[in-house]
Amino acid sequence: MKKSIAMLLAVAMTVSLAGCGGGQTETAGGAAEQTAAAAADAGGTEAAQPAEGEDPYADLGDFTMIVGHAQPEGNPRYTSMEKFAEDVAEKTNGHVTVEVFANGQLGTEKEMLEQVVAGTVQGMRGGQFDFSPRLLMFTLPFLAQTREQVTALLNSDLAKKVCEEAEAETGTVIINLCDAGGWRQFSNSKHPITKPEDLQGLKMRTNGMNTIDKTFIALGATTTTIPYSDLYMGLKTGVADGQENPWVNVEGMKFYEVQPYFTEVNYQFHPDPFYVNAAWWNSLPAEYQDIITECATDMGTYNDQLIDETQEAARQAIVDAGCEIYVPTEEELQAFKDAVQVVYDQCIEEGILTAEELQELQDIVANAS
Repeated sequence: MKKSIAMLLAVAMTVSLAGCGGGQTETAGGAAEQTAAAAADAGGTEAAQPAEGEDPYADLGDFTMIVGHAQPEGNPRYTSMEKFAEDVAEKTNGHVTVEVFANGQLGTEKEMLEQVVAGTVQGMRGGQFDFSPRLLMFTLPFLAQTREQVTALLNSDLAKKVCEEAEAETGTVIINLCDAGGWRQFSNSKHPITKPEDLQGLKMRTNGMNTIDKTFIALGATTTTIPYSDLYMGLKTGVADGQENPWVNVEGMKFYEVQPYFTEVNYQFHPDPFYVNAAWWNSLPAEYQDIITECATDMGTYNDQLIDETQEAARQAIVDAGCEIYVPTEEELQAFKDAVQVVYDQCIEEGILTAEELQELQDIVANAS
């Protein structure tokens, strides 16, 4: 949904007024105690149910949740976030309103996460790991190759542990972890990339993510950081020769108009954390936390389903636009995998993960195959 930035300030003031003061949480507790007492007085063994037509959340207060992300209309993240907003409104009887600002309206992904940490907005979705670098362990090149493996990794106890670390480190709560867009591919404007040596001398765009930089450098390229919202123009003007993104992102942002050569390497997937300001989250009544968590889980499942359903169509649109897509043979693909093994060692040396955690990741993938 498209909103003006001017509206954001007004909504933020409303959030501040609605979320401040413990009265709402205390009211929720008081309502629960009164309900339990009524049930006990009636001699029942179960909590009394609201009368038909009664609003069970009327005493819990109203909240507004401002959420930002970088994707345009039609992208799975955009569509699944719209569903999330609708589901939350429906299941809270309209007492929690989710305002979604898409397409980078609130800034770059890093800027949006900074706003969440500061509490000026309540949430953001996107592959931004500057404040939670341990999530980068899931972006190791060629770690997974199937949807089942990705799902197993993102639902693992290791993933839950890393997400729980985020609150202490950043003041955010990660309420869902899904796929950021599907398998990521290489593209450039100079020549086909069929082997690692073809990347030598190319200036490849990254979003500043540690493992993307390390991967391109291991393959012989140089890197330059360009925000996602500025990438089309950066490619068009030659600030970067190439980039890496999933098919759905390439199609949605029309990168194929300025990138004629693609290589289908499926080298990486990115987790898509849904960050929420911890102070705001902890101010919510438990009933609302449960509902929002349930809706976020459904959103993540729907997001991944949309990716699987749309990435082939997005790929075909890129072919139809006249672009060349090179599909490496197994032998050629192995050359890319061999060239980036150093990235694993570098990430362990930097403390992104331990050797034991790497083995745990690999075991999760092997058991999901």
